[in-house]
Amino acid sequence: MGKKVVWTTGYTVLNVMYFAAFCTLHAYAAVFLLSRGFSNTSIGILLAAANVTSALFQPFVAGIIDKGGWLTNRRFIFISCLIILAGSAVLRVISSQAAVFVIFALIYMIQFAYQPVMTALCFEYQKKGCDIYYGLARGLGSAGFAVTSALMGSAVTKYGETLLMTVTAVIMIISATAVFFFRPAKEEAVDITAVEIKKEEGTHGNIKDFFSTYPAFVLFIIATVFFFFAHNMINDFMIQIIRSLGGGEKELGYSNFLQAILELPVMALIGLVLKRVSPARLLVFSGVAFFVKILILVFASNMVWMFVSQSFQLFAYAVFIPAAAYYVSDTMTENDQVKGQAYVTSAITIGGVFSNLLSGIILDNLGMKPMLVTGSLVCFLGVVTAFFALGRDSKPSWK
Repeated sequence: MGKKVVWTTGYTVLNVMYFAAFCTLHAYAAVFLLSRGFSNTSIGILLAAANVTSALFQPFVAGIIDKGGWLTNRRFIFISCLIILAGSAVLRVISSQAAVFVIFALIYMIQFAYQPVMTALCFEYQKKGCDIYYGLARGLGSAGFAVTSALMGSAVTKYGETLLMTVTAVIMIISATAVFFFRPAKEEAVDITAVEIKKEEGTHGNIKDFFSTYPAFVLFIIATVFFFFAHNMINDFMIQIIRSLGGGEKELGYSNFLQAILELPVMALIGLVLKRVSPARLLVFSGVAFFVKILILVFASNMVWMFVSQSFQLFAYAVFIPAAAYYVSDTMTENDQVKGQAYVTSAITIGGVFSNLLSGIILDNLGMKPMLVTGSLVCFLGVVTAFFALGRDSKPSWK
């Protein structure tokens, strides 16, 4: 029990710091960039470019890590923290828009890129005998995002947008220090020979071999793109949705805090649920919740329904993230697991890119309701795809 507390605490620190930085870099990206003179159009271009680059970069890095050379999960996270630390420090003092564009896009992309590696690190350490309560650590990461979001709004108003980069730099110092000391002792590591044999048994170096080995996973990835098209539509255009329902910035803060804090209890308890329900079945369930969440907004007439919609975060995102992590760990050989986690994150990113590109056009030309109807239809296609890919897998396998 003692070692489980120690390992879970260490991994929790990494998650809380990661999602605190995710808040300052992603949730407040537009706030920072607007303060540096960027237009809404140029912000959209920057974020879309960073997202596309990240979606391509994640599987590439994962393939290198999975080969078992010098670059490990832990080392990549440490290097990422140092790059973001340096970038955020530079962004505090430079004013050139071209330089800001390049550096912000780089650290935004890197921060996305090491998210699947964080997940893979947990399962790597679990297999080495380090007892980590993944759901609790990941749920507390969401709580870290919620608290940071609640605090940064008033702090930025008082101290200015440069504070975002100062806070990011401090978070990265803590993260780099934490991951430097987060390593298994020799007596807790499993036999290396056994690991290497397992790695050799599951080598799928190119994308064709990988996807032909896991055909259900391909359909799941497509479903994930559809789910997160709808999910990002709500998040990216939340202020416009809230204003159409009679709310404003205050309600935006409440809504963001609500959906983030609701993730904690579900993620913390997901391990108990997985004893009875397979990760695949939970993924189908979460897809239905994504659909219901956006469908409610199609018919919403006031802010009460916005909060009802956001409460479905309990069953949508909060279930999807840990269930997807366990699904990859369940169904793939050790040599493919970092790639698997990376493909999931890439699919999430691609869903966001398509949402960024299409939702704004629909909103400007057709209005709010057609945008939400489009998101609902896309999400429904995701539910159907996920059901065909995963619906028959009913075996819970996590102890």
